[in-house]
Amino acid sequence: MYKILHREDLTPEIHLFEIAAPDVAKKAQAGQFVVIRADEKGERIPLTIADWNREKGTVTVVFMEVGKTTRRLATVKAGEYIANFAGPLGLPTHIDKYGTVVCVAGGFAIATIVPIARAMKAAGNKVISIMGFRTKSLVFWEERLRKYSDELIVTTDDGTYGHKGVVTIPVKELLESGKEKVGLVVAIGPTVMMKFSSLTTKPFGVKTIVSLNPIMVDGTGMCGVCRVSIGGVTKFTCVDGPDFDGHQVDWDELMARQRTYLDEEKQSLEQWKQSCSCDRR
Repeated sequence: MYKILHREDLTPEIHLFEIAAPDVAKKAQAGQFVVIRADEKGERIPLTIADWNREKGTVTVVFMEVGKTTRRLATVKAGEYIANFAGPLGLPTHIDKYGTVVCVAGGFAIATIVPIARAMKAAGNKVISIMGFRTKSLVFWEERLRKYSDELIVTTDDGTYGHKGVVTIPVKELLESGKEKVGLVVAIGPTVMMKFSSLTTKPFGVKTIVSLNPIMVDGTGMCGVCRVSIGGVTKFTCVDGPDFDGHQVDWDELMARQRTYLDEEKQSLEQWKQSCSCDRR
């Protein structure tokens, strides 16, 4: 059992857990993930590590309520426990000195990009960060990301905060201007956002790394559920990734596979809603 030492509701549907997991904290690196299970009958789900504290022995994860499992997880309070917390899993993001690194994050993936921006900055890079949300009420961790960024651009789809529009707009403007010799773009967020970020950078020949989020079960390369096509070759996201070259990803195949169990997911959520009488907060 793993104790939730601290819980923070970043928005009504996005939550932060700081979890006591000294063995995971000891080895965690930027870009890796954990597989958690809320209770003995729960589904195993992957969550990218948002932060860690080796001295305290804690690991921080951030998640958004989407389906039954994440909504069930959102009912867990500080001081309570979750059943399983396995990790760190996956390969860490490759950190090197690229010159200028553009970190692009959409929605709750801000929590994923922060440790990467921090590591890139520590490696001596100039870090330009772009964070995008649907609307102002969903914005979080702006100051935390700013701390590790030489420049920070905020966008909202509806224009209620920062620049109006999606994150690909400032990415394209930056590359078109030629003011910065960008050595690497790291784009993390919803699949469609990572796809179009990669399509935006490809004509400029700028290497683009994405963190994929396919359906996953065991997280150790045994089940094969998380397979993706990278440059025509089958890879397992859990052991070969989650980071891949965005210009090599078969995005249409990935998005089709993500829709495989939509009906079952909806049915599971509805059944849980009908049976759940727990206090969500």
